[in-house]
Amino acid sequence: MIHWNYSIHTLSIILPIGLSFHTFQSLSYVIEVYKGHQKAERHLGIYALYVMFFPQLVAGPIERPQNLLHQIREQHIIKYDRVIYGLELMLWGFFQKIVVADRLSLMVNPIYNHVHDYNGLSLIIATLFFSIQIYCDFAGYSNIAIGSAKILGFSLMNNFKQPYLASSVTDFWRKWHISLSTWFRDYIYIPLGGNRVGKFKLYRNILITFLISGLWHGANWTFIIWGALHGTYIIIAIKPEYSEGRLLKTLAFTICL
Repeated sequence: MIHWNYSIHTLSIILPIGLSFHTFQSLSYVIEVYKGHQKAERHLGIYALYVMFFPQLVAGPIERPQNLLHQIREQHIIKYDRVIYGLELMLWGFFQKIVVADRLSLMVNPIYNHVHDYNGLSLIIATLFFSIQIYCDFAGYSNIAIGSAKILGFSLMNNFKQPYLASSVTDFWRKWHISLSTWFRDYIYIPLGGNRVGKFKLYRNILITFLISGLWHGANWTFIIWGALHGTYIIIAIKPEYSEGRLLKTLAFTICL
């Protein structure tokens, strides 16, 4: 629309190995111990199991030490009802992932990989399908992780709460990938000052948090733009009375800050 032919596909930076759910779970332990919210774990095996707990290692939920460490020390007895519930969650997760998400990807990927070969209606349909695909992909894995942990006697946090039924973009981020959203909130947004600052710094904090979130998803300009867009959406949502011109000036000023 603005005739911008950008050819930068990557940021050409080297990200640390394991910058993922595994790293975030490890960081949450270090930060919570540093703040005095969690007693340091002296048993190497228990700490290693916390960091490498296999059900949620690949894609979350990202657990906090306060919720998971004490469960590792507890004795777990196999209970029939708990096993059945865990298996039902896993079955629902496999349905979301394999039957819905993976099937939709067969229609979405060809269109997204060859955008110029399709018309507007096809792109709109692909985008709608992709929104369902990405939700069922992440939510499906989370249900598999929560279900398999439940069979072993562990309770993991709920990661999705019907985000597409959210009443606003702010409400959406309270319901979408909750463990990741709350991680960025607690360890980036709040340390920056959160909402306990002036309005310009508040907008800055929101933008920084979402820009870092975009960078975490991948070293690609599209993810940076994604983070900037969602940060802007949140700012608009909390200040709907702002005019467009005033909002653009505010955003430009906060970005400079």
